[in-house]
Amino acid sequence: MKAIWNNQIIAESDETIVIENNHYFPEESIKSEFFEDSDTHTSCHWKGVASYKTLVVNGETNKDAAWYYPEPKEMAKGISGYYAFWRGVKIES
Repeated sequence: MKAIWNNQIIAESDETIVIENNHYFPEESIKSEFFEDSDTHTSCHWKGVASYKTLVVNGETNKDAAWYYPEPKEMAKGISGYYAFWRGVKIES
């Protein structure tokens, strides 16, 4: 699977995990040069507290377009170290 934004592959892996129709990509599959830390956090009742990353590709910014769970709750331990995307990021096989 590939995560693409602004005509750039930002993550690529054959080992994504699908939860609630979102592909979670392993940390080693993301191209970290396109990711910047964000102060945004949200909470999921069964996954825990999510942290976000902002994408910066070809001079354009997509705020909080990637999220991950640095310390997921027990039921979501399988996605520890995995990233998911939204806000216009296309997921293709």
